[in-house]
Amino acid sequence: MKASVLSFRAAVLISVAGMIWGIAMGISEDHSTFPAHAHLILLGWVSLFLFGIYYHLHPSLDTSRLASVQVWIWIAATTVLSIGVALVYSGRTVGESIAAGSSLIVLADMLLFGWFVYRREWVESAQRGAPAE
Repeated sequence: MKASVLSFRAAVLISVAGMIWGIAMGISEDHSTFPAHAHLILLGWVSLFLFGIYYHLHPSLDTSRLASVQVWIWIAATTVLSIGVALVYSGRTVGESIAAGSSLIVLADMLLFGWFVYRREWVESAQRGAPAE
């Protein structure tokens, strides 16, 4: 599956999960896990959708296995991070190590995505004979 398709599909599923979570918080009038909900929406819906747009605009990268791996790592780490943050804000200290570890994975995965972005610019600049910016 193309990385863009995976990104778009996962973004929609995570968005629905985030909406259900938000509705549940509203119904229960307990907004203690709001920070985790925000992490899920921003990292899951927003970031994944933006990854999908980037991959769609770069077809050679969109079909690469490593791009799909980057998206899968993002999905898993975002899910675990959101759970960890929810545990922290629910008063469970075990969430701290879960949130910390998954945060580092999210950071490493963003560095991988950044490498894709910058590497592509360098390759395209070299092909045009222009200096890389």
